[in-house]
Amino acid sequence: MEDKQTNIKNNKSSNFRQLANKSLQRGSIVALLIAISPYLFYLHQNVPKEQIWHTFLFTYDSKYFGDASTAMWILTSKILPLYLLLIWFFTCRQWWYHTLIIPITMYAYQTISMLNDDLTYIDHSKQLLFLIPIMAIIIPSIYLVRARIFNKINEANKSLQDLEDELRVTPKSFWGKIRSYF
Repeated sequence: MEDKQTNIKNNKSSNFRQLANKSLQRGSIVALLIAISPYLFYLHQNVPKEQIWHTFLFTYDSKYFGDASTAMWILTSKILPLYLLLIWFFTCRQWWYHTLIIPITMYAYQTISMLNDDLTYIDHSKQLLFLIPIMAIIIPSIYLVRARIFNKINEANKSLQDLEDELRVTPKSFWGKIRSYF
């Protein structure tokens, strides 16, 4: 009987260590992705200040911006916040993390608009029209979740932390989290 209990304790301890190692590895990868973000921002300095930029992969003709360096500077200023927001979105375990979809959509739209050479303004007010349907879904759903939390607080003697833990989404894998959105 004692051997069986010892085996169960050893298995639990082993599972905990494996889980802790996985968590440490994932956390290290996320920390590395965030730590390299300043270097990613300054990649535009390696682009020549010419209208046409030739590389072995592609040729970029900067018609609107005049030179490729300016175009890549604007592109990195749109992609880097998008990159950091996506990291935050996929690693956040709070109940409100879906609100991050709104700035993610905004930066994605600006990035796509920037790549359109015929565009005269990058940041214009029409992008709000594209965000309205997304905001119409996200904001009320977040408000409803918040209302549920406060109703449960008033009905029960739970702390806010207990309710956040109840609503926290914890998929088993990165792909599991991605699949939960579709």
